[in-house]
Amino acid sequence: MALKVVVDFDLCEANARCMEVCPEVFRVDDDDVLHILIERPPASMRAKLEEAARVCPRQAITIADE
Repeated sequence: MALKVVVDFDLCEANARCMEVCPEVFRVDDDDVLHILIERPPASMRAKLEEAARVCPRQAITIADE
């Protein structure tokens, strides 16, 4: 089963905390814009994704089952 990464960009401040935890899915560019590199990552990444969501200062990340 795949997962879906959802970011509320109205809340996101591009603090890059998620990128520190899971750089294979999240990237903040030089203009301080967050990009989701893999919108539907494999379930094997669940722990890292949940940690990235947990450390987000604005709680802008949601991980959903697909």
